[in-house]
Amino acid sequence: MKRIALSTLSLALLGATGVAHAQSSVTLYGLIDESIQFAHNTVDATGANKNQLGLVAGNLQGSRWGLKGTEDVGGGLKALFQLENGFDPNSGRLNQGGRMFGRQAYVGLTGGQWGTVTLGRQYDPVVDLVQPLTADNYFGSTFTTPGDVDNNDNTSRTNNAVKYTSPVWGGFQFEGMYAFGGVAGSTGAGQTWSGAATYATGPFSIAAGYFRADNPHTTVPTRTGWAGTSDGTSGDNQINPYVTAKSIGIASVAVQYVAGPFTANLRYSNAQYKPDAQSGFGSTEKYNVAGAYLGYQATPALLVGLGYIYTKASGDASATYHQVSLGGDYNLSKRTDIYLVGAYQHAKGDQRSVNSAGIPNGPLVSAGAAVGSYGYNSASASQEVVSLGIRHKF
Repeated sequence: MKRIALSTLSLALLGATGVAHAQSSVTLYGLIDESIQFAHNTVDATGANKNQLGLVAGNLQGSRWGLKGTEDVGGGLKALFQLENGFDPNSGRLNQGGRMFGRQAYVGLTGGQWGTVTLGRQYDPVVDLVQPLTADNYFGSTFTTPGDVDNNDNTSRTNNAVKYTSPVWGGFQFEGMYAFGGVAGSTGAGQTWSGAATYATGPFSIAAGYFRADNPHTTVPTRTGWAGTSDGTSGDNQINPYVTAKSIGIASVAVQYVAGPFTANLRYSNAQYKPDAQSGFGSTEKYNVAGAYLGYQATPALLVGLGYIYTKASGDASATYHQVSLGGDYNLSKRTDIYLVGAYQHAKGDQRSVNSAGIPNGPLVSAGAAVGSYGYNSASASQEVVSLGIRHKF
């Protein structure tokens, strides 16, 4: 990270306005994550399975740059802000739907004994407290759920959100968040709310939380997509048929234990996509996910990891997905690392398809594999993805 000091001229101008800024700081930071990636059994424009080789960004972390800062406002309080932009280094385009600061954009106040309140576009408490105790925190998208159906890979962020983060009391911390729908005459339309807590003592950590997002009513008989204050989740075949859901509810829990060079964690989540009269499907689709991860810090520079994820879909459609992931990450310096990650996934059962008009939902079809949250859909029961990449932080 690079710290930008306020210049003498800036301080003089601030003093001329009669505003005192004690202990203020602004930090410019970012990272670029890029790889050469091979994907086997990926659907092309004709619907046939093909191999794909190319540059793909954001395996371990999404590429970004941002500004964040604090100012001491007295009385034990500090003002804080963060603006974070997500981008694709292969094309230069903005990610997160083309938003300028689509990853995060918030302002707030923090006090050591009071906690922190932030307002704006931000991550929900489950992402903040539960996700760090999962494989995705170490090796990213290649180690996460197919289609990111449970938001383990941080696909969704929330607009119009007010979030409170408590101080840490004896290893315990909690967060709560509410996002206003912003619809005149219907305060709760499209609202999102979430809460999570974590406890850490020595090498052991545990966290649990719940996330709930609502899709507002529309003037058309059937919704054509997601329009809540949250972004919803990924766009793979597992999710596309359920973007017209009335609500998404995700309960998550994770535990982690660190013993010397070994890090082991287990996680479980239950994600439910519930319909109403304006949804394009009739029965709640449930995803029960169980995951395990074992990491080994072979040397101070080299981390290797093994992950397994079992995903069971039931309700509107029924399918199972087994995924095994392997990864290695080697630090060339404090700011630059190279990595090799790969995954194999096998799917069995049926999944709902998108109909010929592109509106959810179409008929049931054989479940296709989809490793992680890349958006690679397959017309077959298996898929493999391997990435050789570099990540540079600044």
